[in-house]
Amino acid sequence: MDFSAVNWLAVIAAAILAWLFGAAWYMGLSKPWLKAAKLDPATMKKSPLPFVISFIAELVMAYILALVVGAMTGGEPTWIAGLVFGFVLWLGFVATTLSVNHRYENFGWGLTLIDGGHWLGVLLIIGAVIGWFGAAAS
Repeated sequence: MDFSAVNWLAVIAAAILAWLFGAAWYMGLSKPWLKAAKLDPATMKKSPLPFVISFIAELVMAYILALVVGAMTGGEPTWIAGLVFGFVLWLGFVATTLSVNHRYENFGWGLTLIDGGHWLGVLLIIGAVIGWFGAAAS
């Protein structure tokens, strides 16, 4: 795997778009998410830290997805390949992990669907952006 072949502009753009998608997703679904997560807004501590951690996580995801898509496409990624790998990685790791964790944590399927839908959107966006930008310039 060639770690130097990462298109950093694509990684940063993908992380920004994924973060903005997450902001819109959870703003639109804030009431059902709060209910599903069993959270009371009146007692929640307000901090920018979750937003910062989300962006850093999405940078890491974009970097890893760029490595996977680049390696699996022989260094010639396309937006379709990015979408496919984003979906496959979501299905194989995110959907399964959320399903298991939320059952052990005694949350309902509503939370799993909301959070899972968010991470599906994130990985599809990241994959499409990585593929659309293509390989790093040599």
